[in-house]
Amino acid sequence: MSGTGASEEPGALSARARAHALLRIRGRATAVAILPSAVAVVLLVAGAQGFAVGSGWDTARWAVTACAVVVLLLAATVAVAVVRARPAVSPTVPLPERDAPDLYRLVGDLADRLGVPAPSAIALTPDCDSWLEDRTHPAADPGRGGARPRNRRERIAPVLVIGSPFLWWMRVGELRAVLAPVVAGTGPSAHPDIAAARRFVRGLDGAVADAEAPRSGPLSGLRGVPRFFVGRTARLLLRSCRGHVAEMERGVAAAASVRAQGVDYGLRIVAQEQVGLAYAGWDRLLTRVALPAWRMGRWPSRLDAGVVSALTELSRRDRLADGFTSRLGERPACDLLEEPGAADEAASLLAARLFHGGPARPGPDWSPVDWQEYPEEVVDRKWRTEAARLHRVLDAMTAPAGLTATPATPTTTASAASAAASPARPVDAGPPTLARVVEHLAGRPGAGEELAAGIDAAVAREEASAAPRRSAEAPDPGGPDALPLFPLQPPRTGTELLADHVTAMVCCAAVDTAGAAPGLDWLDGPALLVDGARRADLGVPVLSLVEDGDADPLRSWLDEVGVRIDKPVRLV
Repeated sequence: MSGTGASEEPGALSARARAHALLRIRGRATAVAILPSAVAVVLLVAGAQGFAVGSGWDTARWAVTACAVVVLLLAATVAVAVVRARPAVSPTVPLPERDAPDLYRLVGDLADRLGVPAPSAIALTPDCDSWLEDRTHPAADPGRGGARPRNRRERIAPVLVIGSPFLWWMRVGELRAVLAPVVAGTGPSAHPDIAAARRFVRGLDGAVADAEAPRSGPLSGLRGVPRFFVGRTARLLLRSCRGHVAEMERGVAAAASVRAQGVDYGLRIVAQEQVGLAYAGWDRLLTRVALPAWRMGRWPSRLDAGVVSALTELSRRDRLADGFTSRLGERPACDLLEEPGAADEAASLLAARLFHGGPARPGPDWSPVDWQEYPEEVVDRKWRTEAARLHRVLDAMTAPAGLTATPATPTTTASAASAAASPARPVDAGPPTLARVVEHLAGRPGAGEELAAGIDAAVAREEASAAPRRSAEAPDPGGPDALPLFPLQPPRTGTELLADHVTAMVCCAAVDTAGAAPGLDWLDGPALLVDGARRADLGVPVLSLVEDGDADPLRSWLDEVGVRIDKPVRLV
């Protein structure tokens, strides 16, 4: 930490000591690699000067020399692999200075007050976190927020990665307070020992990842042996570095926190509360609101703006969060951007890629949706699609023999799944009514399990057919290889899928026969509006029907709302 007395802080001293330990590990590895060469040189010089002569010594000289050559070749292979290995880079949205001059000015002023170098660039991540990331590796793309040194002695400050939800939910002062300890970390990053230790560890990590990456081609088998050796060696060195790396980064964080205490310290305590609140609202928005849209092939293009609505609703419902919305009259941090809408859209598309594995760019089957269109374009379409799938499976299970391509023997779970997997449909299955679904589930024991197995098979078949289309999408240049990196939810069980489909059928019937409407709840996602108010009491009656075959609670609910279960429902 150059230039200030902060270099004498305990955290800084600990970080430098751990960096020295990491560099010693690198030095010891180098010493082991050159030890046979040193022994060979000694033997060769001794022989040239008339010492250590004889057939035994000649044999030893050639054996040690051959061993030294082999070890040097192996060490050179590992060293080249570590140097050339591309370190992991977080997927982010680059934010050039021309797109956010006020934000760059805020960060630059903050760095001046802290007495540390300003970050070389700023990027956005669709997550509730902020950090510094070194992107000076030759493989880094400057267009994605990286920077390259003009020469080996020049040091480029790391990139500041900011969680995009912070910009929309936090006020300008709160964002500055939250970023202060993060920006203060550029000081330790400029220290040559810490920077060298980090480069060494990142190279080892990249070498391990490269060695484990799958390869194809005629020479993949021949390349497998050196890749295996490089991977094992790098993994062994990483294992010896693990404890020192953790302590070094802990010391860096402690030193940065101490340095930042004089900048907006009181406001930072309040801002940290907003960090936790933003994380809660962001998680609910992704899992309850964005995920249903992503599964429909639509991606909400204003997720960061939606998190403000979600957190406002949360503070209205939760008395612990009451009063947080009074801050909304102050200037939001997103005002520091020239075009907040464009940045929100780019971050929203990246969020869909990271959390769902969607394509890198919009297309016919992957189109954006505004919040105003969400109820009709996502909620209603989701209900109709699931209701249609429910009736297709029910048709296949109840079709008379000879009317489908698959023999109709719906007496076992396996046969139900087989029937659902068949694309054939019966000649006349009757109109799609809610009454048919209720009577089937309440008619005999085990009907729910059979229908759940059929729906599970149908959903699996549809997802399998969609997988080739996703893999055919053009990859995002410089983006992650395996997506989604952070899947939001584990696979749903057949019972959960059945409950969702029956709920969708009930909602369709309520919309078509009782004047209800699809809606959006910012915390719970798709919602059914009856007389303009959300009905959140449908889950328990549906579960009683699906799990126990008891239709009475659902019939009472339907009578209260005024739903006609005998009327056909529109499925498309």
